[in-house]
Amino acid sequence: MNTFDQVRIGAINGIVESVKMRLTGIKIESMEEQASFFEPLIERATEYGKTSVALYKLKAIEKTSDVASTIVSRMLAVMALGLFMLMISVGAAFWLGEILGKVYYGFLCVGGFYGVLGLVFYFILHKWVKERTSDAIITRILN
Repeated sequence: MNTFDQVRIGAINGIVESVKMRLTGIKIESMEEQASFFEPLIERATEYGKTSVALYKLKAIEKTSDVASTIVSRMLAVMALGLFMLMISVGAAFWLGEILGKVYYGFLCVGGFYGVLGLVFYFILHKWVKERTSDAIITRILN
């Protein structure tokens, strides 16, 4: 091989290397462009996911507090009603005891009345009250 052929082969090798570098550079640039294109999308998707989780947490807290406040307010009303019924029952027991001649007769009558009332509630109204209570709680949670 003469010098001219060596120069030609060197020039051809140089051109090939230059073309390879340019093609590699193009691929790298296009990959960088793709990466810069997808970065905002990934950031937005991550932000959306975090916002959705925060929203669901806030909705769960709202429903929980709504159900808890309803239960507490109803329990207070039931306690007040129970205290009222206790006082009425004691008064009725003393009044019946005075009529029947012995105080404990009045308490036995009032206790028997509540026993009958409890049996009626258990055998007749128990299922109805249970269904109404569970429906009310489910309605509170879902609305």
